[in-house]
Amino acid sequence: MDLHSMYLINVKVLLGREGLMETRERVDCPAKVLELRDGEVTEYAILSHRWGEQEVKYDEIVELAKMNKERRDEIRQRDGYQKILDSCEQAEKDGYEYAMRTSTTSSTYPFPLRITMRGMPPAGRSGSRVGQKMIAPSNVQFFNKTWQHIGDKRTLARTSENITQVPEDILTDGLHGDRLCVAQIMLWAANRTTTRVEDRAYSLMGLLGVNMPMLYGEGKKAFRRLQLEIIRTSND
Repeated sequence: MDLHSMYLINVKVLLGREGLMETRERVDCPAKVLELRDGEVTEYAILSHRWGEQEVKYDEIVELAKMNKERRDEIRQRDGYQKILDSCEQAEKDGYEYAMRTSTTSSTYPFPLRITMRGMPPAGRSGSRVGQKMIAPSNVQFFNKTWQHIGDKRTLARTSENITQVPEDILTDGLHGDRLCVAQIMLWAANRTTTRVEDRAYSLMGLLGVNMPMLYGEGKKAFRRLQLEIIRTSND
């Protein structure tokens, strides 16, 4: 698969399928809910959220219409599925045809975070890229758990700085091509809490300009590999 391609949710198809499932026991939905799109040219909204115990897997989203009603209803009642529906409804209101769900294992963020992006393909496991998701997009909107809008990355920049340790001016204005020192970027991740130890290292790869395979299960060895890659590619 092209590194600039990703699977995005077709908002109209998913919401249309959901409407059919509300009224029919059997659902024929030939259109694809997930489409492989070029991230450099496709505008899309991202739902970034805390990972919970009732999330929906890739194959469950794709195969939902083909399941028996009991199994289908169980998935549709999960909190994770409702978050996807709510985010697609919001994306549709905002005029986006595509949406993407990512998750953060950080315990820092107690609310859904909608990010609208264009031309920023994910580098690997996008769910762990909190720094990139806060800094790179021009439009970041915050919602509480009932989907009431509570601000954007500019109005909440001071609060976000207190939480992430990323300076307010970088959160609001981006990096503008400036190369930050490795120590400063490392500081941003120092107090992050992640379900997987590896994600603390993987979440820094984009900001550090490092590209390395993600090997889940390696634990703290991920930091050693990250340091070796930094040494190999940087004189900082």
